[in-house]
Amino acid sequence: MSVSTAVVITLLCLCSLYSTFGQDCPSRKEIQGTLKQVQKLLSAHEASYTQSLRNLKKKINLLQSSAAKQTTRATNTTCPKLDAPVNGRKLGRSQNVGHEVHLLCDPGYELVGAESRVCQESLTWSGQQPTCRDINECASSPCMNGGTCADEVNQFSCVCAKGWAGATCQSPVPTFFVTMTNTSAATSPAAAATLPGATNGPFVRPSRCTIVQGTTHCTCEPGYTISGRDSNTCTDIDECELFHNGQAGRLCLHACVNTAGGYRCSCPVGYDVTRDGRSCKDIDECATRQNNCTKDQTCINTYGGYQCVRVDCPKIPNATYVKTSPMRCERNPCPVDNKACSQTPNSFSYHYLSVVSNLSAPRVMFRVSALRPMGDTLRFSLLGGRQVRRHFTVQRSDRLTGQLMLVSPVQGPATLEAEVEMSELEDRMQLGRYITKVTMFVSQYEF
Repeated sequence: MSVSTAVVITLLCLCSLYSTFGQDCPSRKEIQGTLKQVQKLLSAHEASYTQSLRNLKKKINLLQSSAAKQTTRATNTTCPKLDAPVNGRKLGRSQNVGHEVHLLCDPGYELVGAESRVCQESLTWSGQQPTCRDINECASSPCMNGGTCADEVNQFSCVCAKGWAGATCQSPVPTFFVTMTNTSAATSPAAAATLPGATNGPFVRPSRCTIVQGTTHCTCEPGYTISGRDSNTCTDIDECELFHNGQAGRLCLHACVNTAGGYRCSCPVGYDVTRDGRSCKDIDECATRQNNCTKDQTCINTYGGYQCVRVDCPKIPNATYVKTSPMRCERNPCPVDNKACSQTPNSFSYHYLSVVSNLSAPRVMFRVSALRPMGDTLRFSLLGGRQVRRHFTVQRSDRLTGQLMLVSPVQGPATLEAEVEMSELEDRMQLGRYITKVTMFVSQYEF
């Protein structure tokens, strides 16, 4: 039964009651006026009901669309695989949103572009892919005395002009000879002969003597010299001793070994001699699998060796941490009423650096940046005691980035650890803390 029908019935009932009590029944005009008001009321309710249905349909459509997006995102919550640059390598394997990947170049190459990229919420990597550019070792004109430089990967070689030798053509080639008058020589002006000489081991050779017009000329092979007054005997030249502190510099970067008629350079354990025969290059035991690190350890190549490291999440009261990548631990969500838990660090990240001994300072060693700052202020600070602050400090490079600075050289071998804390603040209230632990392995040598 409709509302209008009910109203009519009600009016009729009232009319009957009026008759029963001797009162006049409402006129037809009054009834029609009442019915019009009821009709307007019904139209208003119908319009409101229709609008409510439309709004409900819109909300349902929005919920369905949101659910579809969340379903799509749940199936793909990682950025695409990021390759290392050519002639370079990548540190970090996680492709999850918010995680950072560091990019490095192989020895002999320099990085052009960003040192790190971050997986963004749009499931794309921040910035552009950097490249590794070959370092031109000949740019500094290392070859001396007219030598020609040939650039090679992570090294150079010199083609020396006549009369010069050495890795950088820094050493003159010795030429030794004596002139003696031989009164018993043949009277013929063109008479010539070669005098025999005795030899005694590889470090002693016979000289080469020629008699021309009564005069004897004796010479030695390269790397040998006339021994005293005996013009028939040549002895080895100790180039390592002769050119040890010369103006042109040492023959070898590390150690020089004298040989018969020459010399060779040697390097300490963990290094190989470069193609120029003078310098030393580090052996990457991690890349060549010359290490004994276990599966639960990470191999970190160092200058002259390697380190096997294992990252375990810290155990802190009132909070628990889980490893989200091989070098990162994040705090599990805290209960709402647990204030002590919310004051603990949100995450710990671990990084390892390998440097040479006596590295020049000041120098930027590491940068820490905020990915998505939530507060209005970022604060960077260095944690640790006097020993850490003796060699390190923290400076701000821009509003979102702090950098760990080496302020004094470190004599190796040594291992230094520094902790950089980044705090997020909102109206001076702490929102979060993030700890970055940087371990620096300092080699024994400076090359």
